[in-house]
Amino acid sequence: MTSDLAVSTRLKQNYDAYYDGESDWRSLGAVDKVANIVDLCSAIPHSRILDIGSGEGAILKQLSDVRFGETLYSLEISQSAVTTIVQRAIPGLKECQLFDGYHIPYGDRKFDLAILSHVLEHVEHPRKLLQETSRVADYIFIEVPLEDTFRMKPDYIFDSVGHINFYSRKTIRRLIQTCDLQILFQVTTHSSPPMYAYHSGRKGILKYAVKELLLRASEHLACRLFTYHSSIVCTRASG
Repeated sequence: MTSDLAVSTRLKQNYDAYYDGESDWRSLGAVDKVANIVDLCSAIPHSRILDIGSGEGAILKQLSDVRFGETLYSLEISQSAVTTIVQRAIPGLKECQLFDGYHIPYGDRKFDLAILSHVLEHVEHPRKLLQETSRVADYIFIEVPLEDTFRMKPDYIFDSVGHINFYSRKTIRRLIQTCDLQILFQVTTHSSPPMYAYHSGRKGILKYAVKELLLRASEHLACRLFTYHSSIVCTRASG
């Protein structure tokens, strides 16, 4: 890795104007994401929280609403995201900064908890970001979609959503471990019924029920057939 490592021009341009105010579906999705954060991180220190790749700030707003964490910080590569977050005036948010995607502008162990929620699937050099995150935070919460299923197409085509890494439960686990990080918890989750209903109405509720039943019957088979989420808490393996 070189000292001038940064997000590529193509991805940077994709995200620069990606966010345009608040959106209902991101706010609804943040309810599920923050529920996973609270479930897995309540028993570890979480007073000072850094949210990396905050998007429009939906997770920050939900963390503030449920009063999880005393002081919140945010980093983003997108100017439109930073502008949107600042305009939201989220209680408890001390600072929101633009950064280059890899070099975190804070000192060692400044934070109790750092959050990378639906971020690593977008990152060209995920190990660099994970290593930097573990430098500034004692614990890391990670959530990624498990898109490496039987149904994933064989060839990659870029789209504006920006997913460039595609994980299974096993590959995200190994990625984290290769960064000298110890996994404390890993659970497989998916969106709640309101999120499915928002996208697909009654068909969405049926899809939720099928995926939930399959997940309970066989997590391995479920994750080979459908996209779920892997929620992980980790810390430095060296202590």
